Amino acid sequence: MLFTSYQFVIFVALLFVIYYRVNKEHQWIVLLLGSYLFYAYSGIFNLVYFLTTTVSTYFLSKHVQSLRTQQNDYIKEHKKEMGRDEKKAYRKKMKGKQWRTLLLALLFNFGVLGVVKYTNFMIGNYNGIMHLMGKSGTISFMDIALPMGISFYTFQSMGYMIDVYRGTVDAENNIFKLALFISFFPQVIQGPISRFKDLSETLFAEHDWNLKQITFGLERVLWGFCKKMIVADRILVAVNTIIHAPEQYDGFYVFLGMIFYAIELYADFTGGIDITIGLAQMFGVRLTENFDRPYFSKNIAEYWRRWHITMGTWFRDYVFYPLSVSPRMLKFSNWCRKKFPGNLGKRIPVYVSSFIVWFCTGLWHGASWNFIVWGLLNAAFITGSEEFKPLYKKFHTRFKVAGKWYYEGFQMLRTFLLMSSLRTLDCYRNVPLTFKMYGTMFTKFNIGEVLSTGIMKLGLSGADYMVVVIGVALMIGVSILKGKGDVRDQIEARSKVLKYVFIYVMAFAIIIFGAYGMGFDASQFIYNQF
Repeated sequence: MLFTSYQFVIFVALLFVIYYRVNKEHQWIVLLLGSYLFYAYSGIFNLVYFLTTTVSTYFLSKHVQSLRTQQNDYIKEHKKEMGRDEKKAYRKKMKGKQWRTLLLALLFNFGVLGVVKYTNFMIGNYNGIMHLMGKSGTISFMDIALPMGISFYTFQSMGYMIDVYRGTVDAENNIFKLALFISFFPQVIQGPISRFKDLSETLFAEHDWNLKQITFGLERVLWGFCKKMIVADRILVAVNTIIHAPEQYDGFYVFLGMIFYAIELYADFTGGIDITIGLAQMFGVRLTENFDRPYFSKNIAEYWRRWHITMGTWFRDYVFYPLSVSPRMLKFSNWCRKKFPGNLGKRIPVYVSSFIVWFCTGLWHGASWNFIVWGLLNAAFITGSEEFKPLYKKFHTRFKVAGKWYYEGFQMLRTFLLMSSLRTLDCYRNVPLTFKMYGTMFTKFNIGEVLSTGIMKLGLSGADYMVVVIGVALMIGVSILKGKGDVRDQIEARSKVLKYVFIYVMAFAIIIFGAYGMGFDASQFIYNQF
């Protein structure tokens, strides 16, 4: 069920009415039933994966919790007769049992994700290696359907499992509430990846009718639809024209496609998140923000603190930090400090951890080498930037440009172009072809041809380009205003009537300028595939 479909609008409207009509203590049950109905629409069999994740996470997290309770009760009961060493040994023994339970949960659930998402990728690599070795015989690809949003809800549930193991949250006693946490329909297909401690505060709470909250949520939903249907789905036509005919569209076309894709991805992904967070707000549920004006970033590290924030913090908290302090990494760190003088020995283990995390991040985005290379190149740019810090310091000592508007503008443009360049791997989905096409930007100088006549051959009319330009200008304007606080608060502070004017304007803009009809398609959101 597409967010941009009429069926989804009707579904949300009915759910909304029921939600505020039932007794408040039953509101979370309405959300649970609605979430499962929404997910079942993608295929009844997909609910098997959902239920498997929910049931395994529930019972294994409860077991971890019971082991911790058993440990605390035993030590409290035998406090007087147990020595310090005995307590330490007992805690270590019980921690080992908790760790084995956590490991079982991780292996099982990530194993399911690995089978459905990466089996054919592994088969393809195996067949390729056998072919290079001159051996005959290949393994046939398996017909495995990828359940919608499985990466998101697997990461969310396993984040919860780790938090229970660490003791930062208590295991949820009600399996149906845990099921809602894992399946909450606005976020299940594209995030954000929520933490149980944060989401449970409002997800299971009782909510009164709050007109301001509901209108604020509706404003954000409509703004998301504007970005998705007016900008993203419109410019997608030109992007597809360029990347699907590389033999015809090279040189400056590649640069144009790169910029168009950056616009499309931002409008698509942030538009989807706006719809998600706005819908949740209409139901009184607070979700974590997933973007913080990423195209205003001055370097790639800052960019990744602003883009897909919940994914970045998930990998940081559950992969990077544990990996950095793991016994093997600490042993490797000690070896590096002995072998490499100065701070280099300290930095190498951090860089190794960073590359491992970015390898996993690339693999999370898709079972393809283009995503893995994309992830590793991100790591290379970030670590390279760290190594060049002494040079940056010398530069700024000599040239007093830090903080100047023109230099900050240069930094933002540089970061935008670097990230857009890396995303060409996402466009062409083929590593050798991507580098070949990227190279033509510097070897084929057809900018005059492209800007004079070529740009009108990409499936968009002059009016379409005008709509995109206005849409991009509005997105930039809103981002600038967002730096001063919530734009909706700023609008309401000026005039309460003004916010309703904006609601009607956005609604009519979607109807009039939304990407419908010949040549256009209200397409699925990009991150739904993950």
